[in-house]
Amino acid sequence: MSKKDTGSEQYTDINIDQKLIEEGTRQLSSEIAVLEAWLAELDSSDPANAEVVAARKSYSDMLQSRKEMLSSLKQARRQALSAD
Repeated sequence: MSKKDTGSEQYTDINIDQKLIEEGTRQLSSEIAVLEAWLAELDSSDPANAEVVAARKSYSDMLQSRKEMLSSLKQARRQALSAD
């Protein structure tokens, strides 16, 4: 069984993609806010504490990764919208 790409199927795919992009954007934005809050809390911690240093590094890496993913999603959204 093969499926032909009709206009309505393509429209449905685009709607699904848009919904996934929007949900991913919301999720990443939420994760970014949490990571930024955690990093802000660490600002009041002892900077010489090895656990604080390790946590800051880990959270900073996660934050950078989430920001890169969010940027990619925003670019994908722009491309999907321009394809309409």
